[in-house]
Amino acid sequence: MPAPLFRQEREIPGKTQLKICGLRDPEQAGAIAAAGVDAIGVVAVPGSPRFLPVDQRPALFASAQRSQPGCVGVLVVADPADHDLPDLQAGKGHRVLQLHGGETPQRCRELRGSLGQEIVLWKALRVRSREDLPLWETYADVVDALLLDAWVPHQLGGTGRSIPLDWLGGFSPSLPWWLAGGISPETVPSVLEVLKPSGLDASSGVEDRPGVKNIERVKQLLHSLRTAGGAQPARPPEG
Repeated sequence: MPAPLFRQEREIPGKTQLKICGLRDPEQAGAIAAAGVDAIGVVAVPGSPRFLPVDQRPALFASAQRSQPGCVGVLVVADPADHDLPDLQAGKGHRVLQLHGGETPQRCRELRGSLGQEIVLWKALRVRSREDLPLWETYADVVDALLLDAWVPHQLGGTGRSIPLDWLGGFSPSLPWWLAGGISPETVPSVLEVLKPSGLDASSGVEDRPGVKNIERVKQLLHSLRTAGGAQPARPPEG
């Protein structure tokens, strides 16, 4: 099963993983993977400025794998229909499917049954208030990890909007969890001073424009993460 990859990483003292999301260029993906990030994300949501067509995704994931075999490919989708399933199966370059729409626990269970154990499932929760946080419990048995992002009307992610850190005090789910929204070299120290997420997910905070990453900003983010005591060099996944 792939899920222990993320559960085990969470148990390494001081280890906070880093994902760079919204990549569109294979060359950039290779450079970012080589820099030492743990995961890269590709957006498969039509209408997003970071959307990457299905026929271009394998080359991007392959470029990252060549540069750093331990870098995990994440495919970001929103409310996938059954006719989308062939493009979400294992063997397409991604190991993780990040569900960033309104997927219910029942739909997550159905996707788990359709995609099998080769695909790791993450569920993104768009948080608009403290009262949204306990919702994670309804997904505990049907996904492998959580991702928290700020709720913004009509936008599913990549906005740079962050969840107020005081809302997350005491948030300690039984699943690994990632924090997205406003993650940048400048914000990491304050985040890790008060929170211990399994991972951080950055997009707009390391971009020149949507889908075009700034490699130096990515390296600065990695340095900031390590300086804050949250990162170790990426290593190949086990299992």
